[in-house]
Amino acid sequence: MPSGLNITTDWERLDQGTPEERVCFGAIGIQCNDIWLTEGLDTFANVIRKAPYVSGYHLAEWVAWNWWRLRWEPQSNCPGWGFAHRLSAIGHGYAWPDITIFSDEQRTALIPKPTSAHSEHAYRYIANIPAFVPSTDFEAAIDRFIERIRDKLRSDGITNTNLDAVWSDVTDERNDPAMAQRRKFEALLGQEPDQTDEETLNALLSDIDSLGEAATTELAAGHDGEGNILTYASLNAIAARNGFDYSPQDAIHLSPDLGLSSSADVPAWQLGAKAARAVRNQANLGCAPIPNKVLAELAGIAASVLDASADAPSFAYALDRSNGSSRIVFRSKWKTGRRFELARILGDRLISAPGDHLFP
Repeated sequence: MPSGLNITTDWERLDQGTPEERVCFGAIGIQCNDIWLTEGLDTFANVIRKAPYVSGYHLAEWVAWNWWRLRWEPQSNCPGWGFAHRLSAIGHGYAWPDITIFSDEQRTALIPKPTSAHSEHAYRYIANIPAFVPSTDFEAAIDRFIERIRDKLRSDGITNTNLDAVWSDVTDERNDPAMAQRRKFEALLGQEPDQTDEETLNALLSDIDSLGEAATTELAAGHDGEGNILTYASLNAIAARNGFDYSPQDAIHLSPDLGLSSSADVPAWQLGAKAARAVRNQANLGCAPIPNKVLAELAGIAASVLDASADAPSFAYALDRSNGSSRIVFRSKWKTGRRFELARILGDRLISAPGDHLFP
């Protein structure tokens, strides 16, 4: 069995339900390395088991239907988000685990929640340790599981199922770069395939050339749930009105050999800590607090900018504009807050990919 994330199947007999449900019934477990996210107490037998008895067909169908949102959409408080991200929403009469799945693009989180001690369910989930895996590993685990379900169906003479149709569409879309990009941004906006306002989606896609894909992805993921998305034009207008000039070419630059590129194997905070140590070492700063003047020089701005104030936008960012100039915008009204924002913007630029022009 591959290490990392796996969805296991141990087939059992079921005498009722649809043919697809019966054929794919069994103990269906979700394992991440040595941790079973589906572990629970079977109250009938009074034993701890690694997996509940459910129909793998319903799980595969739900995952296929929500694949784009599971793969790309981050955690959100928007109404209805849980229906596409919590296994407990699958239904069909089974007690599914309360596992929430979401992604930050590079890493996918699977967060199990134990069943309440007062629950009357015969199978009470006890797992409460979250799992974080590279999103490519999540993809591979889903691919293996769905193909195993489809193989089981075919071996029992069941073909042309709804799962086959949905998964065929998802596979075709994944293999089409342009369509895959559209589906990704629909998911980031919290929308089902082909349900996004076409004008909003096209505006985002057209901004990739101006802002870079990573930054445009962040803008999409930061939507307010009501279709309001910041664009290059609006960000540029805010920067012109409330921002300050700065010179990224005068900022500190680190060696590309330091290995500061974003990676699914390294949590963001560890990458930030490594970059901060590298900046302090290169600038001979030691461990002492950094004065405003030094921090401003590291970032390529005038120290007076940290004392200035302007109407605050919804978030701080730096923007490299099409005319070759750069502007920086602060959200905080307080100097301490602007120092923190400047440090984060500096860090974002140090680890950014070539072609990025927005640093939120």
